[in-house]
Amino acid sequence: MDRLTEMEAFATVVDQGGFTDAAKKMGISKSAVSKHVSSLEARLGARLLNRTTRRVSPTEIGLAYYDRARRVLNDAGEADALVTSMQSAPSGLLRISVATDFGVNHLSPVLGEFLSDFPDITVNMVLNNRYVELISEGFDMAVRIGELEDSTLRARKLTETTKRMIAAPSYFEKYGRPRRIDDLNEHKLLHYSNQSSGNVWKVTAPSGEKRQVRTAGWLSVNDGQSLLNACVAGLGIAYLPSFLYAEAMEQGLVEDAIPDLPIDTQGIYAVYPPGRFTQPKVRAFIDFLVHQFADKGPKDW
Repeated sequence: MDRLTEMEAFATVVDQGGFTDAAKKMGISKSAVSKHVSSLEARLGARLLNRTTRRVSPTEIGLAYYDRARRVLNDAGEADALVTSMQSAPSGLLRISVATDFGVNHLSPVLGEFLSDFPDITVNMVLNNRYVELISEGFDMAVRIGELEDSTLRARKLTETTKRMIAAPSYFEKYGRPRRIDDLNEHKLLHYSNQSSGNVWKVTAPSGEKRQVRTAGWLSVNDGQSLLNACVAGLGIAYLPSFLYAEAMEQGLVEDAIPDLPIDTQGIYAVYPPGRFTQPKVRAFIDFLVHQFADKGPKDW
């Protein structure tokens, strides 16, 4: 007899507490279930079940065997699900978390193409500027920028962005231009209020040393586009990614505050819950994003 079927019959008898209910669960006759279990016991040379007229319960050896058998059966079920999943067309609801700035400027414009390519997928994209817990909050994936805090998640790099301190020419005319990192203490800074580290900028000095700028900000806001708008208006110096400031810099609305500093590069990642296989809808969207951002490097925004 098939070894896996014997295991399944035995485990189902234990789960259901008897041969009759196990037979109903498996959709076969009671005698067939009994024959599978007897064959298993004969092959192993051990009694796995205590049988009485009123109840069936596993022996000590049977209980130990049940734990291992159930694991094998679960793995086999996952293997079957994996093959089915990988062959099925991507479909279902895809819940995505993404920072407002990146979502509005770079995901929203390409969603139409994705939905056209995969008509059986529906997308719920949540734009927010806080760190979400993917599993507990019911998200399939997120797009995150910079250092990844949660090492338990799986991640795939989509592209990179640079990060610079920028300000409007009008600001420099009014307040002067900082020449080095320490000069920032005398300037008006625009901070992103949702940073886990608070109003702290982590910048790289010309020597390569990592420095932290803790100067209090003149304005704090939880939205990068609003910081850019304040920056363009001459309200202060902001520390922003290139996917936000690139167009404004090209138009001469903002300039690099300290051009001599090394340009910091940050990765942009798709992150998703750990597991033995990736859902087709998640895999399809990540592959789509990789293709969309293939020509976007740190300086190409």
